[in-house]
Amino acid sequence: MVKKSLKSLMALVLSVSLLIGAFGTVGCVRSEIEAPTQIAENITPQEAFTSIQDNKNNPNFVIIDVRTPEEFAEEHIENAINIDYRSEAFRDELNNLDKGKTYLIYCRSGVRSGKALNIMEELNFREVYNVSGGIIAWKAEGLPTVK
Repeated sequence: MVKKSLKSLMALVLSVSLLIGAFGTVGCVRSEIEAPTQIAENITPQEAFTSIQDNKNNPNFVIIDVRTPEEFAEEHIENAINIDYRSEAFRDELNNLDKGKTYLIYCRSGVRSGKALNIMEELNFREVYNVSGGIIAWKAEGLPTVK
């Protein structure tokens, strides 16, 4: 009788252990699936234009021109804000932005904004797109700018 009780107790302990293990595994898988992914990539001017059109009234979509204020004043993409890559405070200014928003960045030729893309990735921005070729490529595609 003691042997039968011991077997029943062992079976119960084993069953509970298996259930705990199963729930623990599901919890790990769930957290991996739910973890937000980071996107930091280059896109073509046409892809950028389409993205801008698709997000016209989206307050969580921000266009950043990383050229100098003088370059920005000459012409820029409509609704862009200017954060000068060459400013000593550039990294801090980026770090103060909402990292959960979606950002489209560009410069003159893509060099500064490519470096800015890397910085934003390091600062854990959720979603950042860099316009390949910058505003030069943008204009070459016949896409609009404002002064």
